[in-house]
Amino acid sequence: MARGNQRELARQKNLKKQQENGKNQKKTGDPKKRMESDAEILRKKQAAADERKEAERAAQLKSKR
Repeated sequence: MARGNQRELARQKNLKKQQENGKNQKKTGDPKKRMESDAEILRKKQAAADERKEAERAAQLKSKR
């Protein structure tokens, strides 16, 4: 039975190692292009958040009237 436990531990260790490698592989490509695309994504998120906040303010003003 001890051999089965050893195999299971080795499988878990290998799975963890593969997941760590997967995280590191996301950072490939030209750094400048990646930075620009990341910045564009953040600008879109910020614009969406601003629109949502503005809609909430408008709803609050309507409910107070």
